[in-house]
Amino acid sequence: VGAKIMDLQDPESRMSTSLSSELGIVKVLDPPDIIRRKVRSAVTDSGRDVVRAEDKPGVTNLIEIMAVATGEEPEAIEARYDGAGYGRFKQDVAEAIVELLDPVRLRYGELRGNPAELAAILARGAEKAHLIAAATLARAHEAVGFVPPR
Repeated sequence: VGAKIMDLQDPESRMSTSLSSELGIVKVLDPPDIIRRKVRSAVTDSGRDVVRAEDKPGVTNLIEIMAVATGEEPEAIEARYDGAGYGRFKQDVAEAIVELLDPVRLRYGELRGNPAELAAILARGAEKAHLIAAATLARAHEAVGFVPPR
């Protein structure tokens, strides 16, 4: 899905941690209740139709967010909520976001609670990156004429 995810409070603007209001952005580590509150307060448009349209940027944004969170096609989302109104739709969007982000948030909590495991993971990642970069770095040193580091 090539969606443009926009600010929940200003659906004409992209989500931005520096430019958006706190209610306008969903952060990866937001607790589920905060995500639900942010989506419930998301700006929608006049009417009740859950459809993407140029004159409905708020609902279009929520449909695209749900498509990204669930992997569904936007057309399928529109069909499922045909005539349902915004209330249930917003609840389901919030739950889709919570479901998408929960594993990351929970794993983050586990790692932050175990500094030794986090340090070991970071060390393994650094070693892996070093091994991958070593060949490229050696070619770059040779091409430029530098003596490779020891």
